[in-house]
Amino acid sequence: MPTVKVVNMSGKEVGSVELPESVFGIEPNEAVLHMAVRSHLANLRQGTQSALTKAEVSGGGAKPYRQKGTGHARQGSTRNPHYTHGGVAFAPKPRSYSFSVNKKVRKLAIRSALSQKAVEENVVVVDAISCAEPKTKAFKAFLNAVGAERKALVVTPAVDANVVKSARNIPGVATTVAANLNAYAVLNADKLVVDKAALTTIEEVYA
Repeated sequence: MPTVKVVNMSGKEVGSVELPESVFGIEPNEAVLHMAVRSHLANLRQGTQSALTKAEVSGGGAKPYRQKGTGHARQGSTRNPHYTHGGVAFAPKPRSYSFSVNKKVRKLAIRSALSQKAVEENVVVVDAISCAEPKTKAFKAFLNAVGAERKALVVTPAVDANVVKSARNIPGVATTVAANLNAYAVLNADKLVVDKAALTTIEEVYA
């Protein structure tokens, strides 16, 4: 099992813990990770882009000039795409870009992402992550103390409103609960900062 040191919120080592082999010790599956990240990003797309086709723009009902004898190419409407004020050829319309990934593949992707972080030694386990009150400055100092100065994903066993409020204004820092991990969020973070109590939930949900 991968073993990492446990630190407190001041960055001092207070022990060590063995990460679950079934979650943090597998061979990362790159194909599954790629699929999970594509699915996550596609599901974020709004798909609200829209433009008018020549059938939808106003005007253009009359034939602009007679069919023959003018020396010009025949035209049936001034709202064809090559005209000014004409419609858009192959105009984009609102659509959904989302596609689903089955549960087993999604869990494998999360295990692969967590294992990759463990191999890179980018998993920081904290004995307890808590805030008495929402304080961004104090939370930033905590992240610096544990070596997560840049992009970090903070994982707690349950929703802690003070932790969420303390972290939400720090650029590059995101918070989540152990049961709601996704492969993209894990891979996108430089450091995975995990509450020790959340490791049990991670093993139960994703093993």
